[in-house]
Amino acid sequence: MTPQAPPRRTRAPRIAAGLALVTLVLAGCTDAQKRGYLPGDSDHEVTNQTGRIMRLWDGSWITLIIIGLIVWGFIIWCAIAYRRRKGDTGFPVQVRYHVPLELAATLLPVVMVLTLFYFTQQDVAEIEHIDADPDVTVNVVAKQWSWDFNYVDEDVHEPAGVQSFDTGEPGAAESLPTLYLPVNSTVKFTLDSRDVVHSFWVVDFLYKKDMFPGHTNSFQVTPTKEGTYAGKCAELCGEYHSDMLFNVKVVSQAEYDQHIQDLRDQGNTGQLGLDLNREQRDWSMREKADTAQQNKIEEDSK
Repeated sequence: MTPQAPPRRTRAPRIAAGLALVTLVLAGCTDAQKRGYLPGDSDHEVTNQTGRIMRLWDGSWITLIIIGLIVWGFIIWCAIAYRRRKGDTGFPVQVRYHVPLELAATLLPVVMVLTLFYFTQQDVAEIEHIDADPDVTVNVVAKQWSWDFNYVDEDVHEPAGVQSFDTGEPGAAESLPTLYLPVNSTVKFTLDSRDVVHSFWVVDFLYKKDMFPGHTNSFQVTPTKEGTYAGKCAELCGEYHSDMLFNVKVVSQAEYDQHIQDLRDQGNTGQLGLDLNREQRDWSMREKADTAQQNKIEEDSK
């Protein structure tokens, strides 16, 4: 009987594994993955804080991935090295304790948590820092289900936002409440709520802050890139929470000054207070609807 040659091993599996590894490495070079799929622009950060937030985000994930690979490596190694082999009988040697291993398993997680806490607290302290003399102060007032914007230093306000709950319709985005901010100016936000808990979130700023009835929160940021940015409420606040949207326009100082003057010319002086609650707004809207209906009836009767 002629002995048969063993089957030749093809290089296809190794080539496939190599291609998969190269694809994985190259995929990690995309802009979206560089930012951890977070919004914004790495070439020109949207605010003075987004770069810091991104570094904390990326650093945390890289560290956690490395630790995860080490842990899974040990688990797989133990499963292979100490597997039950053919011919083994009885139970393996039972070890009651291993002091160095137990110390490492206790101390290393503590060191990891404290290290993450240190870097997180360091960045939070910078992000939450508020200068005594900001360039612009804006008071944001949340209400079910819209926003009012007061420019405190200029003593003007945006027209009171009344949400129509039709943001799925074409052109609705242009009718959303819009906040203007000057680029490269330090802006202090004071946040109030008229009714329930809301959360002020400008998505590309990578930051949000809760708003509580009866309590004023504040934070400070410097927009560094002109553009229009989407904002929304990040706290479930009732039936039309998903439609509680707004826009932020970061513009030049000259365009910001012109917008403030336009608000003055339109008569939008003074500040919108906390007394404009939803009940008063709904009553006003019902009055307008009743008046419009009555006028229509009178016109039809003529």
